[in-house]
Amino acid sequence: MADPRRYELDDLVNRPGTYFNPQTEVLLVVDDSPELDAEIFNMEEFEGADWVLISDEVPVDEDRRDEVLQSFQARHGSDDAAADPDEEPEEYEEEQEDLGRG
Repeated sequence: MADPRRYELDDLVNRPGTYFNPQTEVLLVVDDSPELDAEIFNMEEFEGADWVLISDEVPVDEDRRDEVLQSFQARHGSDDAAADPDEEPEEYEEEQEDLGRG
């Protein structure tokens, strides 16, 4: 696989974009455009690393998210990534036949 751009967590939270951690399979969307009135928070209680949960809902267009992920896979994936994701790999099919399940 081609080496995609990699970022540490501390760096990416300050740079808008969509990030994926392949080890944890967590997708993170950083959007710095919204503004929230700081007067609703007692700023003395918060430190620089504190986060506030605004909503449990995910305000992301799922279709667009899937397009972005597929585009990334097409650019950085191997030839296998272009194959039908529902199609079983040939090795698996052969194993099934050997076990009498094919």
